[in-house]
Parts: sequence; structure tokens; C-alpha cells
Amino acid sequence: MYNYLDFEKPVADLDGKILELKKLAEEGGALDTNDEIARLEKRSAEALRDLYRKLTPWQKAQIARHPDRPHCIDYIGRLFTDFTPLAGDRNFAEDEAIQAGLARFNGQAVAVIGQEKGNDTKSRLKHNFGMAMPEGYRKAVRVMDLADRFNLPVITLVDTAGAFPGIAAEERGQAEAIARSTAASLNLKVPMVSVIIGEGGSGGAIAIATANRVYMLEHAIYSVISPEGAASILWHDSTRAKDAATNMRITAQDLYELKIIDGIIPEPTGGAHRGKDAVIEATGNIINVALKSMASMDGEALKKDRRDKFLAIGRNL
Repeated sequence: MYNYLDFEKPVADLDGKILELKKLAEEGGALDTNDEIARLEKRSAEALRDLYRKLTPWQKAQIARHPDRPHCIDYIGRLFTDFTPLAGDRNFAEDEAIQAGLARFNGQAVAVIGQEKGNDTKSRLKHNFGMAMPEGYRKAVRVMDLADRFNLPVITLVDTAGAFPGIAAEERGQAEAIARSTAASLNLKVPMVSVIIGEGGSGGAIAIATANRVYMLEHAIYSVISPEGAASILWHDSTRAKDAATNMRITAQDLYELKIIDGIIPEPTGGAHRGKDAVIEATGNIINVALKSMASMDGEALKKDRRDKFLAIGRNL
């Protein structure tokens, strides 16, 4: 059984009946349940398709946050070989919310930076739910500088609700760390490709997503603030997050139309968690295409391409 979202209840009910019939058959029930199981499986698949054919922005936000979605470490484990993690910012501490290191992608040496949320209580606490502290962004800058020095493409995997908003982070210079990471991304003279694999929240995301090519998974979200945060500011009521999500244009489809991202990576019906291998493979394919498209560009051309891309956002709206 999957972890079903609230709006998936009709599918959950059908799948529950299917499981009951399968259990009955395994226990040697006298009734032949095969035909009924097949009928219910067809209804379940049709119900799921109908739901995912007309998703609202708020429903997409829920899918983007689904606990079973493939996370940064899943992509690293499948797409890269010889991954060597690099820890610490050489200044204060290690931040497990940011995973970074050197690896090979299709045989090519690259630098990888990603945000990891964790997939159970223990790992979520370890990775601080993907919300990086200043030392996490300073680690990212360190890895970017290393990549620039040795001419290694940079690949980033974005999945965060935002940078950690606590007092300790502010005391250690959260805004400055985010700004430096964003500036480091803009100044790279190597190809940089970013993929929003879940949530792309606020400056915590843009700090490692200021890339030559930016892609989103079909049901990922990308915004200047979380829907809950926007609702709190606009209406002083975080329960109106659904209204905020609807008005903020946070979906991959909206952002592609606005020319903020360069492409959308399809997900299986039901979300990335229902077909992790296919989604990770599709992500690898698009990263490969993006890197090949920049193979002939020199350092200055890559830097100019990246700056022009972001300066052009909003000009023609």
C-alpha cells in the first residue's frame, strides 16, 4: 500500500478492497475473486488517472512533499558512480541538509550538490528536513569553487521548503550565506544544471539553482515562499495555503510557461513515488542532454549564458 494523500481517498478505498480480496484468496477462500480483483484494479487505475489529469496547484504541492518521493540520495545512488562526499564548510560545521561531493556522471567527472530531507524520523532530524543552515550553503560554495578550479560541471538537486529560519541560522549569517552561494553559482565558468525534484522553496532553493539549465519534475513546485508562508503574510492565516498556492503560480507548468525553467521531467500517474526508477532515469537523460548542449561553450560564454538567463526573467511578461 502507498501513503495516500487526502485527495487520493477514492483510490485508497479501491486499493483497500483489492488487498482484502487478495488476502481472502491467499487464505484459501471458496470464492473465485480474480474477476472482481481485475475489475477493481481497472477502476483504481482509472480513478487515479482522472485525479491526476486535473490536479490543482495545492494538490501538486502535496505531491511534491510526499514522504515517499525519491530524494537526493536516491538520485545520487542511481545516477552517479564513484561518489565521494565532501563534508564541512571549513569554518563552522558540517550540515547534513546539503549533500555535496565529487562523482562521475556517465563517466564524466562532475560536482554534485543536493538537499536531502530524509525519509524517516531519524534521518529527517539528521538532515534537518532539508532546511540548510549557513554552513550548508558555505559548503556548497566550497564545492562550487572546487568544481570551477578543476573544470567540473556542477549538477544540483533541489528539494527544500527553504533555508532554516531559526535564530541560530540568523546569528551565523543565513542571508549572507545564501547570497554568496547564489553569487558563486552565477560566477561559475563551468556548466551548471539544476533539477527541482520536490520543493524549491525561496532563497534556500535559488542558492543552488542559479544554473544554466533548470528543470522541474512534473509535480514539483518552485516558489519565492511556501504557500503557508505566503498565506500568513497576505491573510495572517496559514490555513489559506491552498488559496496562496493557487495564486502564486508555483507549478512546473506555470513556470515553464513563464520561461523560468527550461523543461519538465514527466512523472508516472500517481507521482514520482509510484515509479522511482523511471523518474530517476528520465532525470539522468535530461541532465545528459543539457550537459551535451553546453559542451562547446567556453567559461565566459557559460557565465554570460547564465546571467542573461536570469536577467531576462520577467522582461516579457
